[in-house]
Amino acid sequence: MSQLKSLKDLSKIKGKTVFLRVDFNVPISGGRVSDTTKIEKLKTNINSLLNEKCKVILASHLGRPQKKGRDGLSLKPVKKISEKILGHEIDFLDINEETKNNVKNSKQKLIMLENLRFDSGEESNSKEYAKLLSSFADVYINEAFSCSHRSHASIDSITDFLDAYAGSTIIDEVEALEKVFLNSKKPVACLIGGSKISTKIDLIINLMPKMDFMIIGGAMANNFFKHEGFNIGKSLIEQNIETTIKSIYQESKRHECELILPIDVICSKKFDQAGKNKKLSEVNDDDIILDIGIESTDKIDSILQKSKTVLWNGPFGLFEYDDFANGTNDISRSIAKYTKTNNLISVAGGGDTLAAIKKSNHQNDFTYISTAGGAFLEWLEGKILPGLKVLEK
Repeated sequence: MSQLKSLKDLSKIKGKTVFLRVDFNVPISGGRVSDTTKIEKLKTNINSLLNEKCKVILASHLGRPQKKGRDGLSLKPVKKISEKILGHEIDFLDINEETKNNVKNSKQKLIMLENLRFDSGEESNSKEYAKLLSSFADVYINEAFSCSHRSHASIDSITDFLDAYAGSTIIDEVEALEKVFLNSKKPVACLIGGSKISTKIDLIINLMPKMDFMIIGGAMANNFFKHEGFNIGKSLIEQNIETTIKSIYQESKRHECELILPIDVICSKKFDQAGKNKKLSEVNDDDIILDIGIESTDKIDSILQKSKTVLWNGPFGLFEYDDFANGTNDISRSIAKYTKTNNLISVAGGGDTLAAIKKSNHQNDFTYISTAGGAFLEWLEGKILPGLKVLEK
């Protein structure tokens, strides 16, 4: 990947007004932010800019107001919790022609703009809207890797009007992904879970040439079980993807990447009913496969123990229910353990993956955990991210 312009390439930042594109698209319930991870992650970076006497404009989107309306999508609750987390008062401003003067005249060094997507120009990548946003600041810094797969005005077009740089979280993210994809220490194991193969096929195919083990779990594994001739009962399955399954087997052989599937599973009749550990040959017509079994987690543990690099995306069971979280929790514990004892390079990403790791209380034990979601996956799929392309040297 081409080198990105970072703050090291900026000769002078002191005293600048900085347009800081952040991802504060956080969950809000009852008017309160329920998960502050994304805000906490940027605390050090924001305070570093403030220490350089910068005036910092925090700019983010929240939800999809152009499709669902503005109700409940103001960033005011985010502003309130951000003040507590960052330890600074924040001036909250709407986006309009007066904003430039309002930023200039604000007595606060920290400013938050209202939801960028309240204007349709954000998602249409409007040059006019981008020019308006750029007029508020002297320099642009992108700290929103998670939004960088979108050609939006505050990600893409704004760089036509301001000197633009990648923030340290983007640099860290790219370096972590390159450790897996470009500079990985072998053996390399990849764990792919979740419900649908159709959303992960590009990821699986693109990663296989670099992987020694491709470990499949979650509901998507049911499609492989069926392909192998096993009964999957009433378990979740995708239709019309037999060709996709065959192509994964073919790519696995072509690249000498060992395809690993669960060898036993946890089955139940209902989601709220404790399950039973069964071999694949023992699944009944009225069973629902909801987790991987004990032998499967032991097998995965043995692979992780001998691996030097691991990438993980997607839970391996219905982890939201405690009865079906054991497989995912065991994987999280194993990765955490070998990261500490074997110097395993461990990278994980995706919203459900992060939630599962948090549930197992190992969020501080991985080499790197991405909160980027779609951008994380698209980078690994080999796609060019517009928000990174415009930051290349």
